[in-house]
Amino acid sequence: MRSIIGFALSNYSLSFLVLGFVAAGIALMRRNRSSVAETMFAYYLLCAIGFSFLYNFVMHVFYQETASKFIGWAPSPFETEVGTASLGFALVAFLAFKGSYGLRIGAVVGPSAFLLGAAVGHVYQMLTVHNFAPGNAGVVLYTDIGVPLIGFVLLALTRPTLPSPS
Repeated sequence: MRSIIGFALSNYSLSFLVLGFVAAGIALMRRNRSSVAETMFAYYLLCAIGFSFLYNFVMHVFYQETASKFIGWAPSPFETEVGTASLGFALVAFLAFKGSYGLRIGAVVGPSAFLLGAAVGHVYQMLTVHNFAPGNAGVVLYTDIGVPLIGFVLLALTRPTLPSPS
C-alpha cells in the first residue's frame, strides 16, 4: 500500500488525470442530462488541471527541496515562480469546471503551453545533462504531453455549434 501511495503522489499528474475520468464516470452514472464529452471535460478540468496544478503549487512552494530533488534540479527561487504559476492555472481550471466554453479554452491553452514547454525542457535535460530523474524523465514527461492532447480533444468534442449563416 505504501508503494502505491508513493507512486500516486510521485506521479500526481497521472493520478489526477485518472481521478478526473473516474469522477466523470461516476457523474455520468448518476445523471443522464449531460453529454459524455461534456462530463469528461468538466472533470478533466477539475482534476487533471485544477487539482494537479494545485498539488504542483503546494509542492513547489512549500516543499521546494523535495520537488527539486524529484526533478533532478538544485533548489532555487524559481520553484516559487513555478508554484505560483501553477496556482493560477489551478484557479482558472476550478472556475472553468462549470464555466463557459471560452473560459475552458483558457483553462486548457495556458497549462498546455506550460506543460508542452516543460516536456521540451525535460527532453533537453535528458539529452544535454543526462537528467533521468523520475520528475524529469518518468511519468511526468508523458503526462506533460498527454494532458494537453486530451484537453484539446475534449475542447474539440465539446465545441458549441454555431448557427449557420443565412
